[in-house]
Amino acid sequence: MRLGSRSIITAAVITIVAVTGCKTPKDETGNLKTAINHYYDQWPECLWKQPIQLPQQHAQDDTDKIRPFDALVDQGLLSRTPVEKTKLLVLKTAANSYDLTDKGRSNWTPDPNNPGYGNFCYAHRRVKDILSNTYSGTQPGTTTTVSYTYTLGDVKDWAQAPETQNAFPGLATALAATNQATTVLVLTNDGWKVQAATKPTDDSGVVQ
Repeated sequence: MRLGSRSIITAAVITIVAVTGCKTPKDETGNLKTAINHYYDQWPECLWKQPIQLPQQHAQDDTDKIRPFDALVDQGLLSRTPVEKTKLLVLKTAANSYDLTDKGRSNWTPDPNNPGYGNFCYAHRRVKDILSNTYSGTQPGTTTTVSYTYTLGDVKDWAQAPETQNAFPGLATALAATNQATTVLVLTNDGWKVQAATKPTDDSGVVQ
């Protein structure tokens, strides 16, 4: 039995529709991970929530104040020089002056807006697993909301030292934690990028 041309065309269309309808969406997990990690490269995790000024002085008997600085002295990041600190314009007390060493300068992240201020940054967030993401198209400008887990990677050796972790109580917890977050990515001509251009607002992993 011969099929007419109309029947052949109809059968071909049905076949194309069936194949297209069953097509599995492209797995973008790797691309989404790369985009989020690239964003986190700009915002390392640091010891202090806000930049601090160096050099600075603290009384030797103020143990709570000097503990974190002494721990960084032990790691070779800071120098410690005994000085006398004037108190109430008359009294003088024994104090320590803390300043950056050569090793400290290579680990110091200066604040571009405040000369003399900066921070010691010890790790970057790294995506562990993509949990879910909303449907996205293939055209530039398309967005997708991604839920994922992350841990801290690229950890500096000095941040793993027991002395440092004892002086900064939240550090060990931050390094061991697996956190969950959600962010919006936008598809550009250069691939996926995190839509936000500012520092993450959550404090997960930040040592106070």
